[in-house]
Amino acid sequence: MEKTRVIKILQILSELYGHLGCALKFRTPFELLVATMLSAQTTDVTVNKATDILFKKYNKPQDFVNIPQSELEKYIRTCGFYKNKAKNIIAASRMIVEEYNGKVPDSLEELTKLPGVGRKTANVVLSNAFGKDAIAVDTHVFRVSNRIGLAKSEDVLKTEEQLMENIPKNMWSSAHHLLIWHGRNICTARNPKCLECPINELCDYYIKNKKS
Repeated sequence: MEKTRVIKILQILSELYGHLGCALKFRTPFELLVATMLSAQTTDVTVNKATDILFKKYNKPQDFVNIPQSELEKYIRTCGFYKNKAKNIIAASRMIVEEYNGKVPDSLEELTKLPGVGRKTANVVLSNAFGKDAIAVDTHVFRVSNRIGLAKSEDVLKTEEQLMENIPKNMWSSAHHLLIWHGRNICTARNPKCLECPINELCDYYIKNKKS
């Protein structure tokens, strides 16, 4: 996709959602790490309800090192796959304490060494907690970017690579949020609201279906 078209799309989306950022509630890099780990296969609203209670008692890596897994599970049961998430959060906390002096690492390489932390989670933390340029490809970003034509891949990693190539680096983090909010509000998984979409004339999906 031409750079001018990419910029135009992001400018229009910025006018709509530019005031919105990360929907997960957090105060520290560690809280965001935990919240993002919990967000897999569930909604940010559900995660925020759970962490609002959890973080009042446990909010530092040291807090989770000795917590029984069954205790943590009580707080995150609503988040789905809670047993595995609890196991990974405790293991990641222990690694942060033992190998990173209790501080969440601020590089993709180090973050993805933590149990249960993949590229998406790492990029969310890098972007929102550390202010680094990063694109986290979640289900919304993957769907919307490939529909529009910002990327053309059935693979998450390749989609991320194409977005990094097509979008100016200084817009990576903002583009991540814009695509998420657009996916939630207009470019939904089922029955996308194409006719009311402000970027429909710039979207491959709409143009293709309009012709057909």
